[in-house]
Amino acid sequence: MTQFEDITYEVDGAAGLITINRPQRYNAFRAKTVDELISAFQQAWTDRAVRAVILTGSGEKAFCTGGDVKQRAETGDYGPSELGRFRISDLHKLMRDIPKPVIAAVNGIAIGGGHVLQVLADVSIAADTARFGQAGPRVGSFDAGFGSAYLARVVGEKKAREIWMFCRQYSADDALAMGLINKVVPADQLLTEAKSWAADAAALSPTAIKFLKQSFNADTDHQAGLSNMAMTALDMFGVSPEGMEGATAFAQKRTPDFDSVVDWH
Repeated sequence: MTQFEDITYEVDGAAGLITINRPQRYNAFRAKTVDELISAFQQAWTDRAVRAVILTGSGEKAFCTGGDVKQRAETGDYGPSELGRFRISDLHKLMRDIPKPVIAAVNGIAIGGGHVLQVLADVSIAADTARFGQAGPRVGSFDAGFGSAYLARVVGEKKAREIWMFCRQYSADDALAMGLINKVVPADQLLTEAKSWAADAAALSPTAIKFLKQSFNADTDHQAGLSNMAMTALDMFGVSPEGMEGATAFAQKRTPDFDSVVDWH
């Protein structure tokens, strides 16, 4: 089994359990984290014993808070990676393409790019202490691909625009009411519930599930092209004065002054 630094991966019954293990950064991901997540999902894909994948975060505070903004403020990027590039789009595609249910077990805060990960999961089960939302415009970032277009399919245009344009946070019950997640359970029952769903999937035809997942994805696969373009734009925007102001202000724990750097022309 591959040894990881930023995540853990284990097979538990029918479930491949992937845990983002950076609690000191609220499970924010750097480039290395994304590389390791891709490797774990690929292992789960090829392991015939794994019938569903559970994605969760370490600790009780955070599921994932997205890209490591402190890292971006320090180096202007998300750190070194295996192939020399930040492969978050590859991870998104892999989560959609793996022919097994992906279950997000949201144990705490799911914000920014972490929120996108739970949106892209096939189903999401949340602890009653979990919170959801976007922070991109607050820290000089955005996801104009799956993170917004697919989100609109899940919760509707009006609610998706609210989530992104106002950067509010929502409780687990709020998320359930808007159709953003599938179930809310007490925090101490979260992994037990997620493993129960994985066991239920294991009793079903894997080929039927594969075809069903591909059928569901077919309706939104065109968003992958939009996502690629958006990530290219984000790479450029992230190192602009406006993008860096958001990251720097976050690292310095101050309110960003976007008006001083934005180009209104």
